[in-house]
Amino acid sequence: MEVLPKDMITRWILPHLPARPGGRRAAADPAELVGAICYKLKTGCQWRWLPVKALFTGEPLSWQGVYYHFNAWGKQGAWKNLWLTSLRLHRRALDLSSVQLDGSHTLAKNGGAAIGYQGRKAGRTTNALFLADNQGLPLAVATPQAGNRHDTFELERVFAELCSLLEAAELRLDGLFLNADKAFDVTALRQAGARRGIEANIPRNRRSADWQTDDDTPLDPELYRRRLAIERLNAWLDGFKALLVRYETSLQNWMALHWMAFTLLLLRKIAPHPTS
Repeated sequence: MEVLPKDMITRWILPHLPARPGGRRAAADPAELVGAICYKLKTGCQWRWLPVKALFTGEPLSWQGVYYHFNAWGKQGAWKNLWLTSLRLHRRALDLSSVQLDGSHTLAKNGGAAIGYQGRKAGRTTNALFLADNQGLPLAVATPQAGNRHDTFELERVFAELCSLLEAAELRLDGLFLNADKAFDVTALRQAGARRGIEANIPRNRRSADWQTDDDTPLDPELYRRRLAIERLNAWLDGFKALLVRYETSLQNWMALHWMAFTLLLLRKIAPHPTS
């Protein structure tokens, strides 16, 4: 199963991954190596069950070899840099007339960092906040937290992390409209956005400690309806089975899979597969 055409991997991904130290020749085709990692991301198969003989045309790498490169590139920050570079190069494909903020809980089966029991899921989960553009294309994900934390836990710090990612991709914050549901109706988020020139379009939450009966904070209902675009992102991410349930115990590798998925979604946008 080809997740991304080999020529796209060669053109858009390989130039942004670290070269082998000393200029040594790779034991396998680098494009096929990245393709094998993409296969893992898409199918969610265990690393040890990667069909390496089918994924490599020449002498195949072992599954340990594929994992070694994925893990090593993750430690070097290569997957995150790949995403930020892709976002910077292809920002014209984005629709930033509004951005959407939401959280997502993912069941975690093998333990690891940033995992806690979540009653609504009746299991241990990891919680992360995502930003998407007006089409549902991913923009950023914050460092995940344990699932027993609410979406607004340390929200000001988490929101600052999301904004830093956008700035690293050279996306302008001033003038952005931010949609989020009423769970994010907290003064800290509104003030953090205002300091960056971001206009928060969030309905008031009567259950919030910050709610005031005489509050006149405006809400644009037409703009708010665009918030549903982030559900499109959730559906796209669910198509990557390695993200549907968390089996990675390493938080670094769990994040790396998200940066890879973000990159694939954007590349599919700029160069969609030809239809028959």
